Amino acid sequence: MTAFDLTRFLPYQLAAAAERVSRDFAETYRREFDISIPEWRVLAHLNQSGEVSVRDIENRVAMDKSKVSRAASRLEQAGYVVKRVNMGDRRLVVLSLTGRGRDLMERIIPRALAYQAALMERLGPAAPLMAGALATIIEGEKP
Repeated sequence: MTAFDLTRFLPYQLAAAAERVSRDFAETYRREFDISIPEWRVLAHLNQSGEVSVRDIENRVAMDKSKVSRAASRLEQAGYVVKRVNMGDRRLVVLSLTGRGRDLMERIIPRALAYQAALMERLGPAAPLMAGALATIIEGEKP
């Protein structure tokens, strides 16, 4: 059998690193704002993109439909987002931030930027290389 070290397998390392970073940052917004990882991703995407469909969020934040839908429902109940039917395609649900949702993002964004700055500092001179490599992977074609 061919030797294989999972801990040195780049796809595994990327997945483990992403999970670790996501969990670490989640401690900040879970504790302070009582939102989950899927809820943060939906809020962040809406803050970035404005009014979008649930389908678009599924594709952009790499979460399945049920997670996005549950997160959207909890955010709607909390008054952070509003849902409506897309008049052009009645099968699509469109989400947008409410004023309360925008206010929440105004409080979370400085913490997100501080978390990123600390992470970049921890990476030191490798930070720009890492950011470039990740952009290549995310935007690039399959190997």
